[in-house]
Amino acid sequence: MLLQADTCDDGMPSFLDQRTVAALFDGNPAAVAVLDHAHRYTYVNPALEGLNGLPAASPIGRAISRVLPDLRGRAAALRDVLADGKPREETIRGQTRATADADQRFWRATYHRLDADGAACGLMAFVVEITDITSQREELEEARGHVALLSTAAVRIGTTLDMDTTCRELASLVVPDFADVAAVDVFPPEVGHSVRRPAPGVVRLRRAALRGDGDLDEQVQRFGHPGEYVDFTADSPVTRCLAENEPVLDGWENYSSGRSAFTKDRITASRALGLREALVVPLTARGRPLGTLTLVRADGSPAFSGQDVAVARELAVRAGVGLDQARRYDHEHGIARELQRSLLSEPWGPHPHVEIATRYLPADRGVLVGGDWFDVVPLQDGRHLKAMGDVMGHGVEAAVAMSQYRSLLRLLSGEDLPPHQILEQLDGMVERSGLDRAATCLLAVVDRFGGVCEVASASHLPPVFIDPGAAGARVVPVPVGPPLGTGFGGYRTAYVPCGPGTVLFMYTDGLVERRGEDIDVSIRRLASLTLQRGGHLEDLLDQVLDRFGEDAEDDIAVLASRIREGPPVVRPTPPE
Repeated sequence: MLLQADTCDDGMPSFLDQRTVAALFDGNPAAVAVLDHAHRYTYVNPALEGLNGLPAASPIGRAISRVLPDLRGRAAALRDVLADGKPREETIRGQTRATADADQRFWRATYHRLDADGAACGLMAFVVEITDITSQREELEEARGHVALLSTAAVRIGTTLDMDTTCRELASLVVPDFADVAAVDVFPPEVGHSVRRPAPGVVRLRRAALRGDGDLDEQVQRFGHPGEYVDFTADSPVTRCLAENEPVLDGWENYSSGRSAFTKDRITASRALGLREALVVPLTARGRPLGTLTLVRADGSPAFSGQDVAVARELAVRAGVGLDQARRYDHEHGIARELQRSLLSEPWGPHPHVEIATRYLPADRGVLVGGDWFDVVPLQDGRHLKAMGDVMGHGVEAAVAMSQYRSLLRLLSGEDLPPHQILEQLDGMVERSGLDRAATCLLAVVDRFGGVCEVASASHLPPVFIDPGAAGARVVPVPVGPPLGTGFGGYRTAYVPCGPGTVLFMYTDGLVERRGEDIDVSIRRLASLTLQRGGHLEDLLDQVLDRFGEDAEDDIAVLASRIREGPPVVRPTPPE
């Protein structure tokens, strides 16, 4: 068994701090010692103190051969363990200061290497007297298992910034080696959909993970599926654990009956499953409660010991760090997502002369929400200004910057300027405002009377035109100016034929950018888009996202619009 530590120096390995080690091994009948890489003691438990006949502090800093009996010629075994990481066992024969008789005594010593980042940094020694080894072997194996569990937690919990993934990692780590059932319950997120208030005195938590050993995994789902909200009454162990910020050990029957979500049928079901004892430990970080970890043991498993409680608490501390990081990430991600969702809603209502379809597809949860945006602004004479933009960067700052760009664009659109002049003024306003996030933008105005589309680009990807019934689309290159916010200006308007029924398709780079592929190659694929005359724009967007959005690594915003086909219309005559 190779034990992994976080970091090491000449003292105690970091995952075995003095408090944790003392909780694990002070009451163990086996003699336990932690050694540094030079074979010097950094910790001895009371059992080893009694074996040596020395005070616990006396061996600290001294070489193992000066304390344990008959080891002067066995330093090679310790060096071998440090060298290859393979555990070694050997029989020790001799006398100790704790006994006055001259009879030889025998012990069995086991050495395990402690690693940090793949490098040896120390040893752990377990010593039991052979005359009593049978009765103590279970305790020794339990202690080894506890150390291995804490060591593994450092690398298996918190591998992502996703809250639920971290909770599932915690539940999977403890089942089945430490508990028969594990549940992780967390407080609802602060951003996102609102959660109805619980009754007075009731704590409402969201079940983030639930894991059972073997057949129990499916059977315990009746007690609350992951994603559901569960109410805990004031007398439940979960509520008491959160109130006291201390572990609570209780019978499963008391745990079950203390929950308002439990009925008599569920209590009967828990008894039928043999669930006997529950240990609830708080999950906290930076002094703030995050939720609880509930560990349940069934009939046939040993009762929770004091060492088990200490290990569970240490696991909760480690998991709390990962959960705190995930929650902070989710908090920022949620703010950006809600802000973006509210800003991408279309407030203008139905358009009498133009059909509009839009979609926003966020990247997977591992990517923070970005600054993709679109807008449709009605102009004079039944025209509409279509905008597609992308603020550089991700997160709340990008979403806020996106809202500023959109507000300024709406302000400028009321002056009825051609697209390139709108970009010129928008670029200057952004530069003067001090907004430090550049953005790309594509503006398009379709003149339904003249059959032409005016397009101007601020470093944005080219528009696509899909003529009704055509065998393919037109990817139209237009003059490209610098991104907005640079203050360089230099935008131009291009005039593209666009008759009734022609679809204007606009998009952000998340649709076409692919790692290892030239973006021009990706854009040319859009020329394969088609739409039958009278086809639905929503169907077109489904086609686009199915074909090009599956492997996206960034957010995608798309917009499709067309002039409604009908009888010829005459441009209104302006009043004299």
